Amino acid sequence: MKFLVLKKETLLFFVAVGIILITLSAWIMLKAGDTTVFNQQKNNDIREIHMVTAEFSTKLKSGKEMEAYRWDPGTVFLEKDEKVRLFISGINGEEHPFYIEGTNIKGKVIKGEETVVPLQFDKEGTYRLICEVHSDRTHNGPMIAYIVVD
Repeated sequence: MKFLVLKKETLLFFVAVGIILITLSAWIMLKAGDTTVFNQQKNNDIREIHMVTAEFSTKLKSGKEMEAYRWDPGTVFLEKDEKVRLFISGINGEEHPFYIEGTNIKGKVIKGEETVVPLQFDKEGTYRLICEVHSDRTHNGPMIAYIVVD
């Protein structure tokens, strides 16, 4: 009798493990085709890209304070002739007047506000988004983002 009880418990154990394995296998097989998608928000065929102004700061052992500003993300990728709205949120720094090298695009990002920049490039290449206040190391920069157009 004791032998029979042990067999039933062992059998139930293996059945439970089998059900768990089948469930996990089915879940893995169903998820195998999933892909991660980034920057796919569409608004009448105009893609939205969101960027922020960021600041890094530190205090050295000597007491000297250092800071650096940047655009985040630092690189964005566009297709040639793609219509894009670049939303830049002013998080750090009071203001960041900017221009996009090789274009007539200019603007200003102000802390606590959002600046919207319409973009559409008809030539492939890498365009630099440059902050005029933080243009080089002596001015807590360079604060440059790269717009790569393929």
